[in-house]
Amino acid sequence: MIAYMAQSWVSIKRINKFLNSEEIDPNNVTTHPSEYALSISNGTFTWGGEHVTLKNINLKVKKGNLTAVVGSVGSGKTSLISALLGEMEKLNGEVNIDGRAAYVPQQAWIQNATLMDNILFGKAFDKQLYNQVIDACALRADLAMLPGGDQTEIGEKGINLSGGQKQRVALARAVYSESDIYLFDDPLSAVDSHVGKHIFDNVIGETGMLKGKTKLLVTHAVVYLPKVDEIYVVINGEITESGSYK
Repeated sequence: MIAYMAQSWVSIKRINKFLNSEEIDPNNVTTHPSEYALSISNGTFTWGGEHVTLKNINLKVKKGNLTAVVGSVGSGKTSLISALLGEMEKLNGEVNIDGRAAYVPQQAWIQNATLMDNILFGKAFDKQLYNQVIDACALRADLAMLPGGDQTEIGEKGINLSGGQKQRVALARAVYSESDIYLFDDPLSAVDSHVGKHIFDNVIGETGMLKGKTKLLVTHAVVYLPKVDEIYVVINGEITESGSYK
């Protein structure tokens, strides 16, 4: 079940809307055992009002696969992840997640706590796993530059970290959670190409730390698409095609 979210699964801007909404059904997402880790069948979703944001959504992500979601800005890629997390109002269809899910949003969510606490997020400290995560997420050099290393107190909303550092801390938190399913909303957009390649190779890709895990990756980086198992194309709130890179 979605028992532990390594990330706040909604952006700060949407939290109040999500918690205060009487229209959101907590049963939007089921957690039944399935051959697919993630699935949406004939789904239609809205953020409220009369406007339909996603329509005719059919998506099935096999367990252990790396699946990419691509499309232009505003096409509905982030909304698709929100629908999987139960954040959107579901007008019809079925959504199911089979496993514990971790979510890395576009805007990294950072606690006012030490960098280490931001990564552990209440989970017990495992030195070997922790160091492996630090290296895989390219944070080792950053720790050396921070005045207190991983014990440096991170200010409200990560004010003393760069955008790329915040994104890598958020990614490290998700990886450290050792979840079954990972939802990545363009996690490499805030880092340069060199660091992005390091993270893809060491975290997301077939030889990375999340090898064997189910991963749904929203991305604009075409260079990674030949390395994924399946691609979904989203245009104007609809999945228009899917298949391999070829």
